[in-house]
Amino acid sequence: MTRTRRPLPPPLKIPAPGFGRRTPPALFPPIFGLFGLGLGWRATGSVIGDIILGAVTLLFVFAFVAYLAKPLRRPSVLIEEMAILPGRAGLAAASLSLMLMAASLAPVAPSLATLIAGLAFVLHLALVAVLILVLRTAPAEARVVTPVFHLSFVGFIIGGVAANALGYHDVAKWLLWAMLLPAGIIWGISARQLVQRVPPAPMRPLLTIHLAPASLFAIVAQGAGLETVAYAFCALAAAIAAALLVSVRWLTESGFTPFWGAFTFPVAAFATALLSVSQGQGLMGGFGLVILGCATPLIFWISYRILKLWPGGMLAAKTNAAEA
Repeated sequence: MTRTRRPLPPPLKIPAPGFGRRTPPALFPPIFGLFGLGLGWRATGSVIGDIILGAVTLLFVFAFVAYLAKPLRRPSVLIEEMAILPGRAGLAAASLSLMLMAASLAPVAPSLATLIAGLAFVLHLALVAVLILVLRTAPAEARVVTPVFHLSFVGFIIGGVAANALGYHDVAKWLLWAMLLPAGIIWGISARQLVQRVPPAPMRPLLTIHLAPASLFAIVAQGAGLETVAYAFCALAAAIAAALLVSVRWLTESGFTPFWGAFTFPVAAFATALLSVSQGQGLMGGFGLVILGCATPLIFWISYRILKLWPGGMLAAKTNAAEA
């Protein structure tokens, strides 16, 4: 007698993750760079700057809301993100992008820009506190100083950009002097590390971040009326930029990765520093305009390559992003 086979149950359908559960922090470094690019074009007096800043603001707000879904579901996700390098860089870039958004809104909505700048400063301070907590309990290899430390511990200098835009020049000066010590410590330790060992190829693009503090110091000093200081930091930024330029093949040896987001903001900031300090005049202003023109397609290309990995989950996978 033949037994009647029972039909197999339907395959188990795994529910799709909710909105934002897989949003990777690696989204924010290219957005950070696009904000810098927009402010660079605004420094030239071109309407291109306002167009870029308007579009990037919408992109940032969407990405920021998408990411907030993670810590709102599970706050401990922030600690998991801070434990890995892409998470540290991405979260720092998120709060710093909020500061740049405030700077971009300052000419048109100063009250809103002031509120956003204050919120961004508090958020960045909270993220630094979380990072310090993570570093205290992390293994020794996870506590190694990297250029990403500039984003967390020196990133407050971007508050000086917003402060100058809002007319708070004394605040900008205070931030400038306060950030010199952590920047100098990170530059010094990183220089010693470069002498002692060659960084692995995938990590080399992060070295470009060293250009950002010098450029930002020049921008903030110029906006605060410290012209001599601004020229000094512009010279330092030019020296770092020259070293990076002659090393570009070495920096990109591993091929394209999401770490290429580190190229975007520092290059835009350097061009903006040259344009701001020179007021767009003379040889320095010409160099700034050329660098900005060359950086524009590069930053758009890198940002597109990174952001297109987001919808399919590839960016989260490649950067080991936590899931809420």
